[in-house]
Amino acid sequence: MGICDGRVVIITGAGRGLGRAYALAFAAEGAQVVVNDLGASLAGVGRDLSTAQAVVDEILAAGGAAVANGDDVADWDGAANIIRTAVDTFGTLDVVVNNAGMVRDRMFVSATVDEWDATMRVHLRGHFCVARHAVDFWRSRAKAGQPVDARIINTTSGAGLQGSIAQSAYSAAKGGIASLTLVQAAELARYGITANALAPAARTRMTEEAFATAMKKPESGFDAQDPDNVAPAVVWLGSSASRAVSGCVFELQGGMIRLANGWNDGPTMDKGARWAPNELGPVMAQLLAARPVQKKVWGS
Repeated sequence: MGICDGRVVIITGAGRGLGRAYALAFAAEGAQVVVNDLGASLAGVGRDLSTAQAVVDEILAAGGAAVANGDDVADWDGAANIIRTAVDTFGTLDVVVNNAGMVRDRMFVSATVDEWDATMRVHLRGHFCVARHAVDFWRSRAKAGQPVDARIINTTSGAGLQGSIAQSAYSAAKGGIASLTLVQAAELARYGITANALAPAARTRMTEEAFATAMKKPESGFDAQDPDNVAPAVVWLGSSASRAVSGCVFELQGGMIRLANGWNDGPTMDKGARWAPNELGPVMAQLLAARPVQKKVWGS
């Protein structure tokens, strides 16, 4: 018996890296998996369904159940078809893992509007489109009196939580996903839907290019950057065991699981009246001196 026996899971961007690790791990725990992947380059160019099909073939060879899907997560009708693929093939849907993404590394002074739009499209619009169609399915079931125990698992990043040099668009998009997750968790609980986000750190096409030294595979010992290390927590979040967990962001790397503390109130001063500009220098200095030490922007 697996922890996800009978559950139907969509994983976007599941042809390689973390998505592939999630797909194989979910299937090993009894889930029926929709492996979605465009088969695009790291820059988001091109299409090749064989990328997704190769993961499906691995799952089938191991005795699991899976189907490939090559729709674009950021296309409204394509996202609807991803949901339809799950329901038509396996009869229902329980979990959406929004993992698909791309990156265009560029210092802010050199960033272009086209790169900005492309990055926002796949991350923010992609997360929205797939989850929005999934929620329509789950909400209709809830309104019909049918039990719903559904999961949205989004993908943010350390770049989104604290920023990353040369990744302004990616960081902004991933920060938006963390906020989106909080809103989804608050709004969708009434329908039996939880929403959580991951900030995974592992060896992928993205991280190998940006952080080659840190992501290098060790010659011996525990490989902390292996994507397979992240998958168990994702599978647990997709299981029925996680129904009480929602609105959380988990940083995952190697054997580490960290629950992010999020945006909480910091040091405060309240005059009880309007401040004058020339009063604020000492006030700001006192507030800054009292705040906890902040994590540095990646690469700084």
